Amino acid sequence: MPDFYLIAVVLLFWLAISDLVVGVSNDAVNFLNSAVGSKVAPRHIIMIVASLGIFIGATFSSGMMEVARKGIFNPELFYFSEVMVIFLAVMLTDIVLLDLFNTFGMPTSTTVSIVFELLGASVAVALYKVTMNGEGIAALPQYINTSSALAIISAIFISVGVAFTVGALIQYFSRLLFTFHYERRMKWVGGLYGGLALSLMTYFLVFKGLKGASFVSESFLKWVTSNTLLLLGLAFVFWSGIMQALISFFKVNILRIIVLFGTFSLAMAFAGNDLVNFIGVPIAGFESYNAWVKSGVDAGGYGMSVLAQPVRTNTYLLLGAGLIMIVTLWVSRKARTVTDTEVKLGRQEEGLERFSPNLLSRYIVRYTRFIGAGIARVVPRPWLNKAEQSFQPMSPFSENGKEYDPPDFDLVRAAVNLTVASTLIAFATSLKLPLSTTYVSFMVAMGTSLSDRAWGRDSAVYRVAGVLNVIGGWFLTAFIAFSVSAIFAWLIRQFDLWAIGGIIILVAGLVTRTFVLHRRRESEKAAEEALEKRGRAVPANVMLQETYASVSSTLSNIRSALHDSVFGLLQEDLLLITRAEKDVRQLGKSKKALKKQLFSAIRSITEDYSESSRVYLLVYDLEQDILQSIGYIVEACKEHVDNVHKPLDLHQGENLYKIQNDIGAYFQEVSDMIEKADFKGLEKLLAAKRKLFIELERLIHQQIEGIKKEEYGRRNSMLYFSLLLEFKDLIAVAARFAKLYERAQQALTAREKGMPLVAGPPK
Repeated sequence: MPDFYLIAVVLLFWLAISDLVVGVSNDAVNFLNSAVGSKVAPRHIIMIVASLGIFIGATFSSGMMEVARKGIFNPELFYFSEVMVIFLAVMLTDIVLLDLFNTFGMPTSTTVSIVFELLGASVAVALYKVTMNGEGIAALPQYINTSSALAIISAIFISVGVAFTVGALIQYFSRLLFTFHYERRMKWVGGLYGGLALSLMTYFLVFKGLKGASFVSESFLKWVTSNTLLLLGLAFVFWSGIMQALISFFKVNILRIIVLFGTFSLAMAFAGNDLVNFIGVPIAGFESYNAWVKSGVDAGGYGMSVLAQPVRTNTYLLLGAGLIMIVTLWVSRKARTVTDTEVKLGRQEEGLERFSPNLLSRYIVRYTRFIGAGIARVVPRPWLNKAEQSFQPMSPFSENGKEYDPPDFDLVRAAVNLTVASTLIAFATSLKLPLSTTYVSFMVAMGTSLSDRAWGRDSAVYRVAGVLNVIGGWFLTAFIAFSVSAIFAWLIRQFDLWAIGGIIILVAGLVTRTFVLHRRRESEKAAEEALEKRGRAVPANVMLQETYASVSSTLSNIRSALHDSVFGLLQEDLLLITRAEKDVRQLGKSKKALKKQLFSAIRSITEDYSESSRVYLLVYDLEQDILQSIGYIVEACKEHVDNVHKPLDLHQGENLYKIQNDIGAYFQEVSDMIEKADFKGLEKLLAAKRKLFIELERLIHQQIEGIKKEEYGRRNSMLYFSLLLEFKDLIAVAARFAKLYERAQQALTAREKGMPLVAGPPK
């Protein structure tokens, strides 16, 4: 059996590496969002600063490792074989859970996941143990460290309210102090503000963080503790002097320094507080294995009281884990996805909203406005007017009179986010409470967004819905972590190697699946947000070219869906119709994104030229019409085949398939004309349209005559009429696309020659 447990320890460390990768991908949002959202520096500079913070913070994690060893369960009541089952179940669950949240770009808590995974696996193993021993369920609580577990869980969830409230208050007063035009007051208050922010971060990260460092002696820690006030005062004087000198003599924007220092500090706090979530369990497993091997006792009889003893983790192990985290930070694409979720929820400007409003978000916004109106009646009007002046944001369209791509929020808010979050997290670390860095940093960011009025009337319900979705995901994290870890632990306890092998295969399959899903979601998101990311200035001809490509692609996809649905109807092939339905659904999603981009697209055109903006609007309208028609066609075909109705007769089928082929060729001609922007053959195209209309009228007349002769039944006739009438709509809309672009080209050419042309709508 020693070989089995050696394999288990090796597997734990392999899982630890995987867990570091998926964990950092999620937790990178905690320390990157403020720097990235405020665009304080180029991304590579931000990443370098964060990497240094992680590397140094990793060595401060030793004291936190006790959470994995004895924070949730009472190790002295478990045998070595049982503890290894708990640790394996926890690590396997953690990888699946965090990777799932990363795929959907939802920040969750690695602390909550590890705590509830340990709790779930411990309960499952303890339940198995008491059942086999005949002790009864009443004996279960003694195996769980309930007081410690409740303290940890309470600290995590209390931090949500504390972080939001503190973030909102500090941001409100910071904005009153600086306003959005912060450079005006920076000269006389910037030094003290910067000194206070940097002193707080220095105090909690260095002075308090030293208590967990694996390389610091007890005597030095005692000296630091006894001289805390002196050191804090010296730090404030030192930083205030440095900041004021930089402002007065070198004209440096110290908010950039605060944000970069805060990024370093929060990354350091993250590594110091959360590294336990990824390697605490494997290290505890390794120490358990060493103790068991030395004992010479059977694995099922060796008690794990050794885990209750304090221990300092090897510094080299901590540094190795830190290096893996840094590499992941640079290469992980999922880390960017999670970061983007939080940044967009807190951005100052309106834009594409990822989350849809729900009933609760509407009620919260509505009653918050009601309460705010009541408070406004009590507060003196002069005070409100004075405060209102501080909350007037700068125009998002220009900086110094020039077009630019604005940050999602300014440096004042970024500085508050980082100062408050790093202070709260580092303070909890000093108390050895595994506070959730995700909960704290996210709720601080949301609190500052609220105070900064980033959630305006036009965006509040969407942003609040997003926050509720994220918080709901946190509760889901706890439920999934507990239940899945408990199931895995029970399976491993019952079936040993067979269960471990099966679970590893399952985990590998799920991770592979989410990787593919994430790549697809990334491509969809890139298309949806292309207009937002490219900036504000777009020439009119470029905008037209973009819509050319979009319409050409739409017509091509509709042509394919039309063929599949009609052929599937004639062959009674439901799978073929389902494929067409899927294609139409995907087209609908992309056109929904087009609707969201309408405002940004029109605003981004550089020339004083309304025709391009008008074309963009009409393209959206026409695409909605054509999607509606193809949707009706697919739905009618699917309903007929799905309900196993009588197929069309041979003559009807031949006519329907032929006219569908003719429409496909017509669509291809329209698509080629638009893609090449060559409208010389427009008259020929319109002649083809008239010919198709005549053929459709002939088929409708034939069907009417057949009904009179009682050759066709009611269902047959309604299906046939529906398809032919929708075919007419498809043909008409396709021709309108061509005429719309021909007029747009004429207007653009006339404008370039100095002869403005106002084009009418295509008919």
